[in-house]
Amino acid sequence: MPERPFSHLALYKMLPHSNCGRCQLPSCLAFAASVAAKQKQLSDCPLLDEQTKERVAAQLEGRPEQELYRFIKDLSELERQIAGLDLAVVALRIGGFFKDGWLAISVLGKKFAIDQHGQVHSECHLIPWVKTPLLAYAANPQHQMPTGRWLNYRDLPGGMERRNLFASRCESLLKDLADRHPGLLHDLAELFHGEEAAGFDADTALILHPLPHFPLLICWQAPEDGLESNLTILFDACCGVNLPPQMAFSLCIGLAQMFEKIALMHRTAA
Repeated sequence: MPERPFSHLALYKMLPHSNCGRCQLPSCLAFAASVAAKQKQLSDCPLLDEQTKERVAAQLEGRPEQELYRFIKDLSELERQIAGLDLAVVALRIGGFFKDGWLAISVLGKKFAIDQHGQVHSECHLIPWVKTPLLAYAANPQHQMPTGRWLNYRDLPGGMERRNLFASRCESLLKDLADRHPGLLHDLAELFHGEEAAGFDADTALILHPLPHFPLLICWQAPEDGLESNLTILFDACCGVNLPPQMAFSLCIGLAQMFEKIALMHRTAA
């Protein structure tokens, strides 16, 4: 049976019920309905503590069907934005190249092309969790080259609100995959043109480029002497400029899902 959407009434139960009006709405119930409809943000309520915000955000963001609906809506808007851009100029800015009316971008070493209507073409399978951040990256008027300075997701602009969800749905999933398949990260480096990095306190440190100027660093420490393994995903500081944090979150979810499928294929073939 499919999961029911997280309702505004469930959200209302988590609110302070003060009806203070500081969110510019007449009641907490109206605020709950506006948040559920994506018209207000949790941060618009000054009485919510950080723990409650994280719990509510996990409820709101943790529903795959709601995420998919949001990304499809974003996708339509991004396609319209791309249609109004000079793709030759965009290519120079974001590290792609322009040829015969197409903007080509390397995603993990694989070629993706965007046409003037905002449609994405590739021999690879396209899913909203990857396609939408790709268009957001191309449409973003701001851009910064990689800095070599690595940050946790929570340190990206706007990353604090989703940091726990990012840890559970991206880092924990990849940690479990790396624990069960110790050679997986090395295989990913070969499959997706990754670079094994030195100088990090980790058994494996892998740099991947899901977008040309969007480097990710995956650091995995194997279990040892009774200590659990650990896996951390770090972002170059430029990532916070080149892609909004919710899109970075989406992109990492897509990568984690793809890596999980690759691990399953390896296990089946073994």
